[in-house]
Amino acid sequence: MHAPAPSPRLSAEAWLLIGLLSLPWGASFIFYRLLAAELPSLSIACGRVGLAALALYLAVRLRGERLTVPWRQFLVMGLLNNAIPFTLFAWAETRVTSGTAAILNAATPILTTVVLRAAGVEPLTPARIAGVLLGLAGVAVLVGPQAWDLTADLPAELACLGAALSYAFTALWARRMAKVPPLHAATAQCLCSTAILLPLVLLVDRPWTMDMPAPATWGALLGIALVSTALAYVIFFRIIAVAGAQNVMLVTFLVPVSALAMGVLLLGEPILPASIAGMALIAAGLAAIDGRLLRRLRPSG
Repeated sequence: MHAPAPSPRLSAEAWLLIGLLSLPWGASFIFYRLLAAELPSLSIACGRVGLAALALYLAVRLRGERLTVPWRQFLVMGLLNNAIPFTLFAWAETRVTSGTAAILNAATPILTTVVLRAAGVEPLTPARIAGVLLGLAGVAVLVGPQAWDLTADLPAELACLGAALSYAFTALWARRMAKVPPLHAATAQCLCSTAILLPLVLLVDRPWTMDMPAPATWGALLGIALVSTALAYVIFFRIIAVAGAQNVMLVTFLVPVSALAMGVLLLGEPILPASIAGMALIAAGLAAIDGRLLRRLRPSG
């Protein structure tokens, strides 16, 4: 029996892309809050991927290219990486705070490590275990104690964990897509997830019976579709190509950091001591996973 092979080492490009990806995904929590006031969860998820699919497909055609991808594999990818988690988070954030959702979403790297190890495709190293635990602790400290009322709405909290688990299985499945060009992979995934969600929206939400959304709602829908989905998934699939499917899930540790940074820069919110401590723990966890700093500190000989 062959030993499981580790993910590719995280290069400077991979770390830069992971940090970059955390920005549009951090903004998605804000967009969800705005959208949940007017739209049902399935419609939010379908609008998000549908508009993203349209924009990405136009980009492919403008480049003079045609989509030649393994569609059956991307149908599973669209289910695991979009349809299930987007719907669950859209519904959960009508009942729990974005901080609680961020903490539970940050369980993704831990669940990913467990899923990949159980499948025998990734080794379970002490450094990685320590890193993901430090990262999760950092998110908890960063968000603060107000997010730890884990009895406020148990179904919504389980929905967040269900979304994180779906992302974990995404990492296992996404290994098959490492050689597909990022733009084509993002387009195929969003097209497939739209095909899954649209019949459900027509059957359950019956959008023709709903009131016309306000302009601010349309703006939030365009933001979450074009920035947090279309652009984000081109970056996502590029990270898979250069760093592996397991490593891309580390972005969930940085999403709350990006949300905090946007609050400071755009809303003038203060940086609290707990925020600094949380970011330090996240940095320590990512450094442990990366391993280069530990190797330099280790005595030679």
